Amino acid sequence: MVPFAGYEMPVQYPAGILKEHLHTREKAGLFDVSHMGQAFLDGDDPAAALEHVTPADVRGLKEGMQRYGLLLNDEGTIKDDFMFSRLAGERAMYIVVNAGTKEGDYAYMAGKFGGSAKITTRFDRALLALQGPAAEAVLARHAPAAAGLTFMKVARMDVAGCPAIVSRSGYTGEDGYEISIEGTDGEKVARALLGEPEVMPIGLGARDSLRLEAGLCLYGHDIDETVNPIEANLTWSVGKRRKMDKDFPAAEKIMDALFNGTAKKRVGILPDGRAPAREGTGIADKSGRVIGTITSGGFGPSLNAPVAMGYVETEFANDGTAIDLIVRGKPMPAKVAPMPFFPHRYKRAN
Repeated sequence: MVPFAGYEMPVQYPAGILKEHLHTREKAGLFDVSHMGQAFLDGDDPAAALEHVTPADVRGLKEGMQRYGLLLNDEGTIKDDFMFSRLAGERAMYIVVNAGTKEGDYAYMAGKFGGSAKITTRFDRALLALQGPAAEAVLARHAPAAAGLTFMKVARMDVAGCPAIVSRSGYTGEDGYEISIEGTDGEKVARALLGEPEVMPIGLGARDSLRLEAGLCLYGHDIDETVNPIEANLTWSVGKRRKMDKDFPAAEKIMDALFNGTAKKRVGILPDGRAPAREGTGIADKSGRVIGTITSGGFGPSLNAPVAMGYVETEFANDGTAIDLIVRGKPMPAKVAPMPFFPHRYKRAN
């Protein structure tokens, strides 16, 4: 157990990080992510209000769907990343932000909304993530309606007899679900799912290695208020209509970066050999000049090899570019590589 975002969180359970990681890829892992910041946004037009702080197409989101968004500051850099959902038949939008930034995120949003929309935080709710190829079969035993969801769909349903908001999503690259329930129901639902033979509890260690293999950003490491969506290689999170209307924070600056390029870019990196490159490791060109920094790095159990991501000067961002990682003062060969390192296996609609 370690302190994490103001909570005591498990790095690993008795099986250990390696077995937890591989079990999630092979069967199903259960993550307690109740530290995340859940809230509901209501008002005359909550979708229009949310568009004041994100470049995502919120108004275009259909009922019963969820989408990824970036929370931008006035300079167009990233205050946080979050998920937002439009539940069928409900005006209020359901939002989940990161744990370490949740108080600040919602205070920032409220200031930007200026009374046009109301945020009701629900930090008392629990949130469980069931991830892996067996997730559908497991959850369907306790919530038959869950099997009907496809990637990024969301619905209210009962799970193990408890009212829940269930989305077919997660942050491992695997098929799976996130299950929001009342805090008082958290243990009951967790024990019901852990009682299934395919399910193992998973800690922060394997959660990090799974999302890194999937090429997914961790806020405060791979994205923060020093980078914009284009530098972060998250251009896809800027809605097509929003690009046309240029009505989001620092839109002109971000569109200029999109069309004219940026000085740096987030890339995937595969070190040669077996030694992982950790966060903060310098990246150099073959002449020894420092051109960037590793923001996430470690061992990828599914690949049985080290993986990393970081920022490099844009001229070095092409896949296959040979680089060096400066580990304990010595250059270690590596190359820029496409992400994800391990294929996403989401269950998408036909």
